[in-house]
Amino acid sequence: MAGIPTQAQPIATENSGSRNQYLIPFILITSLFFLWGLAHNLNAILIPHLKKACELNNRQSTLIDTSVFLAYFLMAVPAGIFLKKWGYKNGIITGLLIFALGAFLFIPAANTRMYEIFLLALFIIGCGLTILETAANPYATILGKPEKATFRLNLAASFNGLAAIIAPLIGTQFILSGVEFTGSELAGMPDVERLAYLSEEAAAVKMPFIILGGVLLLCAIITWFVSLPEVKQESPKTRISEFISAFRHKHLSRAVVAQFFYVGAQVCVTSFFISMAKQGGGMDEKTAGYYLGMYGFLFMAGRFAGTFFMNYVAPPRLLSIYAVLSVLLSATAIFGDGAYVIYSLGALGFFMSIMFPTIFSLGVKGLGEEIKTGSSLLIMSIAGGAILPYLMGTIIDMNNNNVQTGYFVPLICFAVILYFGLSGYKVRSQTTD
Repeated sequence: MAGIPTQAQPIATENSGSRNQYLIPFILITSLFFLWGLAHNLNAILIPHLKKACELNNRQSTLIDTSVFLAYFLMAVPAGIFLKKWGYKNGIITGLLIFALGAFLFIPAANTRMYEIFLLALFIIGCGLTILETAANPYATILGKPEKATFRLNLAASFNGLAAIIAPLIGTQFILSGVEFTGSELAGMPDVERLAYLSEEAAAVKMPFIILGGVLLLCAIITWFVSLPEVKQESPKTRISEFISAFRHKHLSRAVVAQFFYVGAQVCVTSFFISMAKQGGGMDEKTAGYYLGMYGFLFMAGRFAGTFFMNYVAPPRLLSIYAVLSVLLSATAIFGDGAYVIYSLGALGFFMSIMFPTIFSLGVKGLGEEIKTGSSLLIMSIAGGAILPYLMGTIIDMNNNNVQTGYFVPLICFAVILYFGLSGYKVRSQTTD
């Protein structure tokens, strides 16, 4: 069976002209981090909004996350195979077009107020994001000197953090109405009035996603005309057995586990941020949405700060420090009260910020020609975002909508990441016969 692309060497050299040659490709790759950051961070708005518009419980609302992140699990290997056959540039264009298709599907979903169509649209978006991330994450690591790979990936990912600020502001301003009714109040409305309210809520998502789809199409056209250097491919075909073989790298195996729990933790925190702000902080929907933007600001600040700190602190040690602080902040969110709960969730954004790119770069370290195999496996581990929020929503529903109890899930996740930062990252390959 055909497999994923392989890569042997970084494509940039010490020559300053070479560095300039790869500046535009790096800028383009960085813009992709921003675009998929918009998609992911809009989910934190969509979960409470569609819960209201489609009359869902907490567990049902987390299917928004499940739809997107299930696509990562199912599409990671096919995305790698596509990259192997067609290269980075065609992969990026294809990912942008699929992403745009999912965005435009929000139009019929909103018009019919059918939650299933929303979920289909989000699954398609997830498929496009999988291709983009499978291409962009390793591509960012190879556009320069190997010893600066983690630095470059964190720098590019900082713009993912910028999206974490902008997306909540856009969603709060243009999607969240601030008008809420209890279940009993809705039941007491005349049918015509109730359906008009729910339809208006559902329709609010259309314009932001139409604009997003248009931007994605424009980016695909620009990418078509930009010259992107292709990485040298050592062999035209690989076998599915290479995915299994890659697990002989113990640090990669542990990185896959750590990434699974990290993505699950991040999605859990953001998906229930607005609900926590309303319940624990006594905020209304709009105010809670703007506080989500505060979380995004701290997330971006953490990315830039982390990029700076890595010049002085080894990435595994910084990851461990941030994981310890994240465990403590999660405990504060669970057992704290009032504004302290909200501030602890906001601070989590700062300390989670470096985790994905750091785990990723440590996981693919030393893989050589197997780096794209490792990349696909790490992207597959993003399935944690499909499973753990659903578990969290179930726990919340089982505890009479007590959102704080659900935050035991991210606390456990950060403990797993702490183990990876302390020991699991170490390169210890087990040879096979």
